[in-house]
Amino acid sequence: MNRVRNVKLALWLITGFAFSVIAFRFLYGLGASTNLSDATPWGMWIGFDLLGGVALAAGGFVICAFVYIMKIEKFHVIIRPAVLTAFLGYLAFIAGLNLDVGLPWMLWHVLIHWNIHSAMFEVAWCVMLYTTVLMLEFLPIPLESTSKLARLRNFLVKFRLPLVILGIMLSTLHQSSLGSLFLSMPHRVHPLWYSQLIPLEFFISAIGLGLAVVTFEGLVSCYLYRRGPETSINEKLLNASKWVLATYLALRLADLMVRGQIGYAFVWDWRALVFWAEILIGVIIPVLLISKDELRKSVKWQWIIAGMIIFGIVWHRMNIAGFTHLDRGTPFYVPSWTEVVMSLGIVSFFILIFMFVVEHFNIWEKCPVDPESLPETKAKFDGASHVWLGTSDYYSVTVYSLAFIIAAALGFASVSGSAQTGMVKAPVTQARGDFLNEMIIDGNLDGYGAVFNHELHVQMGGEAESCARCHHMNLPRDKNSSCSSCHADMYQPSDAFKHDWHSSPDGANLSCTQCHPRFQAKSSATAAKCGQCHNDLFVENSQIHVTQFDAPGYADTMHELCINCHKGVQEEVGNPDLARCATCHDARRSYVDSGVAAGMKTAPAGKNVIVPVN
Repeated sequence: MNRVRNVKLALWLITGFAFSVIAFRFLYGLGASTNLSDATPWGMWIGFDLLGGVALAAGGFVICAFVYIMKIEKFHVIIRPAVLTAFLGYLAFIAGLNLDVGLPWMLWHVLIHWNIHSAMFEVAWCVMLYTTVLMLEFLPIPLESTSKLARLRNFLVKFRLPLVILGIMLSTLHQSSLGSLFLSMPHRVHPLWYSQLIPLEFFISAIGLGLAVVTFEGLVSCYLYRRGPETSINEKLLNASKWVLATYLALRLADLMVRGQIGYAFVWDWRALVFWAEILIGVIIPVLLISKDELRKSVKWQWIIAGMIIFGIVWHRMNIAGFTHLDRGTPFYVPSWTEVVMSLGIVSFFILIFMFVVEHFNIWEKCPVDPESLPETKAKFDGASHVWLGTSDYYSVTVYSLAFIIAAALGFASVSGSAQTGMVKAPVTQARGDFLNEMIIDGNLDGYGAVFNHELHVQMGGEAESCARCHHMNLPRDKNSSCSSCHADMYQPSDAFKHDWHSSPDGANLSCTQCHPRFQAKSSATAAKCGQCHNDLFVENSQIHVTQFDAPGYADTMHELCINCHKGVQEEVGNPDLARCATCHDARRSYVDSGVAAGMKTAPAGKNVIVPVN
């Protein structure tokens, strides 16, 4: 069992190190622990933990369909490890989602706040329901060890077939609906990956990946616990995956040709190289290898083939989730080491749970036994300390807990020096366009702004009286200062007063006593009012009253201003949806700075133009 112990020791070290990094992420936020940004909000976590993790867990519903629906009894021997792998895979996906979501403690809102217009609503409910179904499918296995809950176990076994059917339905919906998320972003997904058939492609590739995962899991388990390899079953699983992957390949290439986008695959571009690499590694080469009988039946080649399929399909999910997105801005997104460590930590932790379940419950025909835990085994002493750490169970608790603590300490030491506030600076740019007619509000220059009809709002707001609705405060000697003059950061508060400038010799060169009374604490409460020097600072009849000079973030300010006003007049103008996001962020109108976005025209270099999306 030295193999098992060595693997467990490595997994506990990874888990302990990741524990510290995960704690760092929740203490200091996403900005301090990832390389994600507004330009690349989806990266490794969505691609690997979410899309890849869910696809890796697809083996559960595939094997259940083979055994309980199609009555292929030769796969019955692997039904339990397949369901266990799927159940833990979905739990790992949920754990990873908590890392990626900015407010993970609000995830329960989907239970009571039903946004039926959101694709994420369907995804969230499918995840919760299918995870519950997997738990009910797996629960009879641990209940075998106790007679007190025999009635509950018998009840679950009796309704196993309806649970299996429900699980297959939910998993089918979920595997495909993850692809549906990308149908709403044709301007972001590169044409080599974007398609109206993404849901179908996700579903088919998940089946092929699920078969490869079950094969790989069986090979690893047999190696670690020194069991005879299930070569014949693995051969049949890989042979089935060959036809699934061939169908997936034919569908994807045919779709590219029908849409007229196949040309992107033959241009000298890094995305084209990535496309062919993922296709070759994950589909074409494995299909060719599986077609050779002698290779398909070889244990060594089963390892290679299953590993290539897993790597290729997961890489595809990571590419479509953000790695190959258009108009991501600069710098180029590369996952931070903390992102990688947290993902590996989650995987390691759930592998440990898998090994624990395998060793304590009847996942296989019998539980593996550590020879050193048997009563007749002689005690072994450490050569250096002459200390006996006890039987196998006590030895494991001592060694693995020590490994976890040491790795956690190293993790805290690694991240403590880079602790930041979690605030990522996002400078705001002034709105552009025709200020007497239509303006483009795109504060962070991500290429997709909201069109604001300035003249229309002036007319509806009461002509000259409308200015005070938005321009509530002006810079000295200025009229109708832009919002970005004070709200200078997209998301974080800005110092609208600019204290450093007022006290600097290169600025106003004011002494402290000109604003702050002597012998009193220097604070905003005791400081002189700005109006004593700037009598034209505040706009007359302004509906926005300033009580402090930390200007809120630009995005929050614009949303609050626009949405609140729209809510007040939506009945008056007869538009009940006036306060909805799509009213300003109209998907039919956008502009591009450079590059080619799916369904859009190309803007001349260095120019920003309004173009319709066909």
